[in-house]
Amino acid sequence: MSYIQTFTGRRFYPADPRPCDVDIHDIAHSLSHLCRFNGHTRKFYSVAQHSVLVSVIVPESLALDGLMHDAAEAYLSDITSPVKPLLEELALIESRIHESIAIAVEARYMVAISRVIPPAVKHADLVMLATERRDLMTPTADDWPCLEGITARDEQITAWDPETARRMFLERFEELAG
Repeated sequence: MSYIQTFTGRRFYPADPRPCDVDIHDIAHSLSHLCRFNGHTRKFYSVAQHSVLVSVIVPESLALDGLMHDAAEAYLSDITSPVKPLLEELALIESRIHESIAIAVEARYMVAISRVIPPAVKHADLVMLATERRDLMTPTADDWPCLEGITARDEQITAWDPETARRMFLERFEELAG
């Protein structure tokens, strides 16, 4: 079976994800090097930074869920939303990876993250999408139907470099998970 060699040197099997192969440093490193929107931003903007910002705008009880909501992308990459429905098995694989991450976090840090992403985190994800569109994308007159009724945050996004995003992700994780 094929595996991914991670930043820390582990083997991670996407088709058979095991909690023992999950490492928060691999997640932080990978997400800090993955650019949102498949790289179609005016400046590099990482999935790690996006995750930190989502964790800040959800209710405190869901902050760790917000931080970890895209963690599976460390092992799958950031597949753009319009493409995901075309890849029939992707949702299942992503769900299994997210569950393995949840089990690993709970076992190592004695804190729980939801096995299914909570609605409030999904809403915060959309708020960040609206904010990212405003601050990081080339302006267009096109509507994004998924953002109907969603208001962007007042705060402007200043994109972090990968090293800062990695550090901020790990610091936020430590703050929330101990």
